[in-house]
Amino acid sequence: MDVTNASTLLVSIIFVINFLLAAAVLFIERRDIGSTWAWLMILFFIPIVGFIVYLFLGRQLKQKNFYNLSSEERSYLLSAVDEQIHQLQDNRFFHNDLLSKHSDLLLMNVKSSNALLTLDNKIEIFTDGHEKFNSLFEDIRNAKEEIHLQYYIIQRDSLADKLRDELTKKAKEGVKVRLLYDEIGSRRISPAFFNEMISYGGEVEAFFPSFLKLVNFRINNRNHRKLCIIDRKIAYIGGFNIGNEYLGLDKKFGYWRDTHLKIQGEAVSQIQGRFLLDWNYAAKNKMNFEPFSFQVAKHDGKSPVQIIGSGPNTVTEHIKNMYIKLIMSAKRTLYIQSPYFVPDSSFMDACKIALLSGVDVRIMIPSKGDSAVVYWATWAYAGELLDYGAKIYLYEKGFIHAKTIVVDEEVASVGTANIDTRSFRLNFEVNAVIYDEKVAKNLYDLFLQDCQDSSELTMDRYKERSLGIKLKEAITRLLSPIL
Repeated sequence: MDVTNASTLLVSIIFVINFLLAAAVLFIERRDIGSTWAWLMILFFIPIVGFIVYLFLGRQLKQKNFYNLSSEERSYLLSAVDEQIHQLQDNRFFHNDLLSKHSDLLLMNVKSSNALLTLDNKIEIFTDGHEKFNSLFEDIRNAKEEIHLQYYIIQRDSLADKLRDELTKKAKEGVKVRLLYDEIGSRRISPAFFNEMISYGGEVEAFFPSFLKLVNFRINNRNHRKLCIIDRKIAYIGGFNIGNEYLGLDKKFGYWRDTHLKIQGEAVSQIQGRFLLDWNYAAKNKMNFEPFSFQVAKHDGKSPVQIIGSGPNTVTEHIKNMYIKLIMSAKRTLYIQSPYFVPDSSFMDACKIALLSGVDVRIMIPSKGDSAVVYWATWAYAGELLDYGAKIYLYEKGFIHAKTIVVDEEVASVGTANIDTRSFRLNFEVNAVIYDEKVAKNLYDLFLQDCQDSSELTMDRYKERSLGIKLKEAITRLLSPIL
């Protein structure tokens, strides 16, 4: 066989293999149309190599009983959900006008993601890393029974050293310490970093660990949650990871503006439940799945809260649906903060409808992004909403990492989910929805304060961007379904 025939045969084989791989994407893994087309482009424009990329970045998770719960465990979880659904449908759960006004949102969250409504919560808001970690370390030092932590990123720096030392002291005192980190987000960390704590009975696990620390076929499905639960009485949830940059000590980012909540009340049990499921999926030593695992002491707080979990293990995009429902409920104001604003068409349509309905929609994004590809895609979507009357603010003081939505100064969402396909479909995320005018007003006021440290992206300013920037926007927007 001559060289020409051999080359023709090789090209034909590659074409057939690529066609079969593309068929697998289309028919075996049913997915969103936008991401399907994006992956087909990659498969056809980069044959074979594209499929290797797909193996690492594109495969979907199993979506039936991902956490391998027994029938008894599923029954226990669903019994409380079914009871609350009946209460909500019979209007027996509305203790104030605000809950009644948002009964449809409440019911959707319970039905969609088993997010029980809890009523007795006290909430403290942190926007500065020093304040958040000072509070967290103080609560860790006061722990008596157990400390559960879950973080997407744990850097190998002085803040991580301090966390390790505080946890080691508590483990030495007999407090049960469990730490779960994401393997990719915390790639510089290993259980060996916590060896002394482990020697006193602490446990450390990685979510979706890599094979020999080199190969990870779940690199695109990461556990992006940031949680801490202490003695089943106190919980932390929000955007801060563990690292010096979150204290504003990284020169690249400068001041780090984030939003994190400290919650006391029955919502702690829902956050504990979220941790328990992730822990039991990743850990060798499982936690007992018993009712006491979700029970916490009653609190005298007044904030109703739902904890919404979402991830690639479910068909329904729970957090995205919650976001859209929040947007559609807005009558006066809709304030959004997100470091990554790369929404899908349904989210964009909801924002456009709100704008056309006269809602004051304001969106705050970083002035300088930490990812060039995502940054230019963000500009493309923000620019589109300018046409509909949205006000876009570029945070200039440092890097804004907050993931918040505030509607009409009465309902708000704070959590780990960004406004992009990665958070909607690919990552494991968790958000708190708060039905409290006082808390919502605080978040609303914080947005206005941040406006003082921001510049406004006007239509005139947007139109002045260079041809190079326009090209970057066009390319990154095309890739946005898989960013």
